Amino acid sequence: MTGDIDLGGVFVHPLLIAAFLAFVAAELIGWALAKARLYRFVWHRGLFDVALTIVLWAGIAGLITGGDPAAAFFG
Repeated sequence: MTGDIDLGGVFVHPLLIAAFLAFVAAELIGWALAKARLYRFVWHRGLFDVALTIVLWAGIAGLITGGDPAAAFFG
């Protein structure tokens, strides 16, 4: 088997699940930062949100694949 995860008969790659979880986590963190008014210390909110999502995606992918986060993306 290729290491895909079976979700109701549909095989999904673990990186897709990690991307979804990273997006949800980044949205929750962004909401908390906005409520706490901490975005005023961020120079470019859009760039910060994208970078936060990518960092979370790499971390979650590393946890799911059980290895180095960079190895999950670059082999």
